[in-house]
Amino acid sequence: MNRFQVTKGREKDFEHVWQSRDSRLNEMDGFKEFKLLRGPENDDHTLYSSFTVWSSKDSFEAWTKSEQFRQAHKNAGQNDNLYLGHPNFEGFEPVDGIS
Repeated sequence: MNRFQVTKGREKDFEHVWQSRDSRLNEMDGFKEFKLLRGPENDDHTLYSSFTVWSSKDSFEAWTKSEQFRQAHKNAGQNDNLYLGHPNFEGFEPVDGIS
């Protein structure tokens, strides 16, 4: 997961960036699912999280080192004005669940 503090009033712009991108995730072995989640609104920002599910930690790490990852993120710096600070990465591994 990556958490983004999106500047208040820029939510639609942020969502457009994500909806119009070429993520290339579906080219990666082990990729299972992606979601962009909108969270609570605060006085100066709205919280979002990009959420991916992978078959293994190794598959995720391969994504972060891939040409697909570089291409998918090549324009990320052009959208700095949408955020308060940098995204915060949080990685989790399953210990229990129901499918």
